[in-house]
Amino acid sequence: MKEKKKHKVFVDGPISPSFIGESIAKHTTKTTIGAHDIFLGQVRADEIDGRVVKAINYSCYEEMAEDKFYEIREAIFAKYDLTCMHIYHSRGEVKAGEICLFVFVSSRHRKMAFEACREVVEEIKKNVPIWGQELFEDNSFVWKENKN
Repeated sequence: MKEKKKHKVFVDGPISPSFIGESIAKHTTKTTIGAHDIFLGQVRADEIDGRVVKAINYSCYEEMAEDKFYEIREAIFAKYDLTCMHIYHSRGEVKAGEICLFVFVSSRHRKMAFEACREVVEEIKKNVPIWGQELFEDNSFVWKENKN
């Protein structure tokens, strides 16, 4: 299998619905695809210690994070017979209700797309060095803890 080229994963700010829609639309010409699975991570307005989260400010060690995304992508392509995969993650401030993670996996059959997409998301949450500051309405913040 030939090595996939590295793609930039990070986008500044939220991932827009129009970007997601355009990404899906680009795949209508790929007629060997029988299934897509999509994961959208959205910032929640959680209440923590009586304060409501208004946004998350994402930061990372970009080069290391991009390398880790690439490793995850390659491992998933080696494990599953996929047609394509796209991963985008926000950098910077993303408000409650906005999208911060977009994973789009395509394959000939649905089961493979479902399994691969889920595994990609779990690996990202577990292994990619991305940090988030939960910003509250009173302008205070705490470092976000990743939960399942």
